[in-house]
Amino acid sequence: MALGDSQTEGVGDGDDATGLRGWADRLAELLATADPALMYANLAVRGRTARQVRAEQLEPALALEPDLVSVVAGVNDLLRPRYDAAGVAGELEAVFAALTASGAHVFTLAFPDLSKIAPLARPLAPRLTDLNARVRAAASRHGVTVVETGGYAVTTDPRLWTADRLHAGPVGHERIAAAAAHTLLLPGTDDAWTHPLPPRAVPGAAQALAAELRWAAGFLGPWIGRRLRGRSSGDGRTAKRPLLAPVVTPGAEGPPGAGGRTVPARPQDAP
Repeated sequence: MALGDSQTEGVGDGDDATGLRGWADRLAELLATADPALMYANLAVRGRTARQVRAEQLEPALALEPDLVSVVAGVNDLLRPRYDAAGVAGELEAVFAALTASGAHVFTLAFPDLSKIAPLARPLAPRLTDLNARVRAAASRHGVTVVETGGYAVTTDPRLWTADRLHAGPVGHERIAAAAAHTLLLPGTDDAWTHPLPPRAVPGAAQALAAELRWAAGFLGPWIGRRLRGRSSGDGRTAKRPLLAPVVTPGAEGPPGAGGRTVPARPQDAP
C-alpha cells in the first residue's frame, strides 16, 4: 500500500488521460512478479501535505490491514513560506507509529537535493536536508526502513525529472522503484539503479540561464499563483487505487520500465 502525494500517485509517469503509473505502481509490479497473489492499493493524491496524508489516508490504510506500506510526504510542506519542520516531522512520525503498531512493515524515502535539479530552489536546500534528518530519526524510532535515494549523483540527473523539476519522469520513477526493491531486499535486485546514465552534452551558461527563466515562467510562477489563491493541484481529486486489488504485471508489454502498467489508473480531469 502506498500513501503520499504526487510523486507516489505517479505524476510525471503517464498522464491523466491514459493513467498514471509511477514508482509505487512499478514497485508493486516487481513485488507481484515475486508473489502473484499480491494485492495493492495506492491512496496518494497530488498536492497533499504531511498533515493531509495523516488526516485523509491513514485511517483508510489501517482499515485495509496492509503488510507493507510506503509513506512519502513533506515536499509540498517545505515549498510553502510558512514551513513548520517539527510539525511536518511530527505528522509523519504519527503515521509511522500507527502503521508499525498495526504490524505493517513501513518504508519511506530520503529526498535528493532539489537545488541541484532547479538552481532557483537553492534556498530550500537547508530545509530539505533538515527534513531528511528528521524523517530518518523518526524512522529509526519506529523501525521504518529508509530508502536512501539522495546519495547518488544520478538522482539529480535532469533526465530523471520532468520539465517542472519537482516530479520524476518515467526513468526517475523506474529508478525509485528499483531503489525501493533493492532496499527491501527483493530477490534478484541490485544497485544498478545507482549507476549513472550515459554522458550527455552540458548546456552552456546562456542556455542554462534561458532554461531557468523558462522554468520560472512555466512552472514556478503558476505554482506561486495557486498558493496565493489558496488552491492546490490536488483539489477535487481522490486516490486512484483506493482498495486493494490484484496487480497486472507488464507481461507481454515488456519488463518493468518498458511501458507496462499495473491495473490502469482511473483517468482524472486535467490539472
